[in-house]
Amino acid sequence: MAVSQPANFNETWSDKRIESFLAFQPPAGESADFHTLYNAYKHMRDSDFSIFLEHFKAAGRDIHALNGLGLSLLDIVKTHAQSQAFADLLSA
Repeated sequence: MAVSQPANFNETWSDKRIESFLAFQPPAGESADFHTLYNAYKHMRDSDFSIFLEHFKAAGRDIHALNGLGLSLLDIVKTHAQSQAFADLLSA
């Protein structure tokens, strides 16, 4: 099965696109804040994630939200070898 849309790794993300991640809805039983943070982390470069975190915090959201296993996004990011920039942003 072919990919319907080619990957584009260097496109510029608008503030509107970054802010759209704030509206992501979690599956039943999962923290909305954790779900939103995790999805932003999975899809954004660290520069976009930095802007996202500004909007996330300004909205009064919990950067320390936990998943169902009791882990924060920072706990997860620290286990990823190439994610130091994200860990730094989450620790700031």
